[in-house]
Order: sequence, then structure tokens, then C-alpha cells
Amino acid sequence: MGRLAQRKKRRRKKVFWFLVFPILLIAIVSTGYGAYLYKKAEVIMSNAFFDDRGKSDLRDKRVDPNFDNVSVLFIGVDTSEKRGNDENGRSDALMLATLNKDEKSVKLLSIPRDSRVYVPEVGYETKINHAHSHGGPRATIETVENLLEIPVDYYVRLDFEAFMEVVDALGGIDVDVPYTFSEQDSKDRPNAITLEAGLQRLNGEEALALARTRKLDNDIERGKRQQEIMKAILKRAASGTSVVKYGDVIEAIGSNMKTNMTFDEMKAFIDYGISGNLVVETLNLEGNDLRLPNSRGLNVYYWQLDNLALAELKTDLKTHLELTTSSPTEMASEHTEE
Repeated sequence: MGRLAQRKKRRRKKVFWFLVFPILLIAIVSTGYGAYLYKKAEVIMSNAFFDDRGKSDLRDKRVDPNFDNVSVLFIGVDTSEKRGNDENGRSDALMLATLNKDEKSVKLLSIPRDSRVYVPEVGYETKINHAHSHGGPRATIETVENLLEIPVDYYVRLDFEAFMEVVDALGGIDVDVPYTFSEQDSKDRPNAITLEAGLQRLNGEEALALARTRKLDNDIERGKRQQEIMKAILKRAASGTSVVKYGDVIEAIGSNMKTNMTFDEMKAFIDYGISGNLVVETLNLEGNDLRLPNSRGLNVYYWQLDNLALAELKTDLKTHLELTTSSPTEMASEHTEE
């Protein structure tokens, strides 16, 4: 067993699905009300479609999630008035999911926003969350591909307004808060949200505060909390009591989301949920704290990745996508031969 396998914390749990947007597809299995939601979802998701990149350069052709193993990059951004409504501001949360069609399994990797990586868009190393400010989803995707050496087939960019609206539309989510803390709210008012340690139901503002805070730990623990919050959303969405709220969820997502995934491609993921055997494994990028001086002589914080653990993680993800362990240039030629 490799060093990464020994050290990373794995959590396996059967869930209906792992991301916010397939919540809307649960309604498809219903009759009557489900038909109404299906049409509503189709219209809203079509309006959310945006693709300025096409297929990954590491693919010979565009994948089909009905038949292929694929990857999806989730980009969380803050486009609030406080942030100047900047569509291409820095990303605040990054998660990459790889999906294996035959196994009906998902590997969900949290990528710390302060990770020091090479950003192709600017040609130097900086924090990975800067990629989005320089080139939006396209630059972020290229940065993640360069880091992990696997194709990123799809992206879903969702802002925090949608996150809060989804949680509120579901009537809140049940989360075990790890410690007592105070955090700013979505309007950046200091210490506006205070949560006590323990299992409790959180509304949208409270869930966002828990997802964002890192006062008492670090980006790695922050990523783990975000994974647990995502699971809590899914658990709540999959409960029978939430069916009547799906219309509000669809509107919250559609008005605050961009994706290069068509509605038909989204529907392909239903098979993962209805299989009843879906396994989600959560992963993290190992590393250590690092401070380096910038051009103004100020020490800037970075998350310095552990190269050995990163190499093992790359192999793990390539194997899950059944890309073997070939180099990026070899991957494309192998796909062509198949």
C-alpha cells in the first residue's frame, strides 16, 4: 500500500448523488409533478450552458457520460455586491470529481484555494484560486489539468447565493459542527454568524459560514467540511419530504450557475444514483504551510503540495478514469487507438 493510501482519510458512504444540480433530476422519477419539474429544469439548465473551451486537449474527442468515465470540476465563487459582482473573481472553493461508469463510483477531491501551483494562463506559480480571476472557468480547468495530468471534461460554476438559496429551499441541512466559532455573513459583516459545536440544522447563511471558516484550522479541514456539507445537502434533497421544494431548488441553481454540460449529459448521471450502489470516496491534497515574500515584500501564505503524495494521487485518479498512468500526451494517443 502506498504512502498516500496509508495517510489519506477515506470515507465511503452510499448517497443518491453528490452535487447540487442533480437534485433537480430526482423529480424525473416522479409522475405528474415530476413532469412539470423536468420541463422547468430543461429550460433553466439550457440557459446556464456556457462552453468557451470545447473538449479537453487531453481527450481525442468529447466524452459521453452515458458510456465514458468522466471528470467534473466544481467551482464555487463569490459574486456578491461586496465583491463588485465580478464574474471572474477568484474562486473560493474547488472540488474535482472523477466518475467510473462501470463501478458506479466517485472520487471527490477537495483542492485548497491557496495551493501553490503553475497557472498556464499567466505562466508562473501562484495560488490556484487566482486562475479564475485571470481567465474564468477555462483558465481554472487548464490549471487543474496541468496539476493532476488528467482531463477535466466538465465544469459547474456555482456562486454562494445559489448555495444559500438551495439550503434554504430544502428547509435547512443537518450538520455536525466541529467546534464553536463566529464568522462573517454573506454581506461580510464581522462575526454576524455564531455556531455552537454539535449536530444541528443550519440555514443557508449558517451553512455558508461553516463552509467558509478556517479560523481554527486550515484549508484542508475546510475542504473536508465542504464535502460533509455537500453530503448533507444530498441527504436532505433525497428525503421524501423535500420533493415539493425542488422547484425552488431548480430556480436557485439555474439563476446562479454556469456549466458546459448539456441537459442530456446531466441526465446521464441518473444511472449513478438509481444503481443503489454508489460509492463516494473523499480525497485531499497533502502539503504544508508556506510563506513567501511578494513583490511588495509582504509574506504571502500558500499551501505547498507534497510532491510524493501528489504523484500517488495522480495515479489514483488516472486509474479511476481508466487512463492508466501514461503521460498527458500519451493519453490522447491511447484514446485514439481505442
